[in-house]
Amino acid sequence: MTDLSKLCIHSITTKPWGLREAAVKYRSAGIGGMSVWQDAAAAYSDGHRAAGSMLRDEGIEVVSYVRGGFFTTLNGAERIKAIDENKRIIDEAAEIGAPLVVLVCGATPGQSLFESRKQITEGIAASIEHAAAAGVKLGIEPLHPMYADSRSAVNTMSQAGAICDEVGYPNLGITADVFHIWWDDHLEEEIKKAGEKNQLFSFHICDWKNLPEDMLNDRGIMGEGVIDVSGIRRWVRDTGFSGYDEVEIFSNKYWAMDQDEYLDRIIKAYKELS
Repeated sequence: MTDLSKLCIHSITTKPWGLREAAVKYRSAGIGGMSVWQDAAAAYSDGHRAAGSMLRDEGIEVVSYVRGGFFTTLNGAERIKAIDENKRIIDEAAEIGAPLVVLVCGATPGQSLFESRKQITEGIAASIEHAAAAGVKLGIEPLHPMYADSRSAVNTMSQAGAICDEVGYPNLGITADVFHIWWDDHLEEEIKKAGEKNQLFSFHICDWKNLPEDMLNDRGIMGEGVIDVSGIRRWVRDTGFSGYDEVEIFSNKYWAMDQDEYLDRIIKAYKELS
């Protein structure tokens, strides 16, 4: 992989850099896109619209806006607030020029995963027309089951696809992140199914390190762990998916090191993918 034009880096991957510095560094390396996290956008003092203009002026495509979701709660009034918050996030995405909002859907201790998935479906259904009117897609990101307690009751491509089918809007699809789904015995089949239904909206890559020190902030660079990133990537490409390969890494170790060296390591690892 020598062409970096379809490589996207999430702003949180190089968290110590602000948006402008990240854009300059990415573009000088030949990287084509950035997925912008809310905290990075909020820190840009001139606002979301100006942030999007700056990124495009630097030659960086805004690939997605991260993240919406967290629809579940034991309190009905809080669920209404969550829907309103997602509509606000959709508006921010439209302002920055992001075509997609990634959804981390939520889960609530004290209620079943089935009830949480019901609330997620209802929350997305209540937000989807607002997204369509704004010209924004929503991508459900299944999270690894270790996060099913409080971060997401959607843990497989199959569960995400079922919600897409039930809501039934063309601007609702799936964000496939290898960190969360690599373990699934049915993954190849589910990726193919999502592609056939035009529901595969985005693709995130990193690696799962053997015996990670932290279950949230110790992700690896591709090739550093146990995920067959190249193999999963081939399944994704075989569907006709032509979007970006998005590097999303949370890592206390890598955030603490020189970010130029870190970016060089990411690029080297990406070029070694088959």
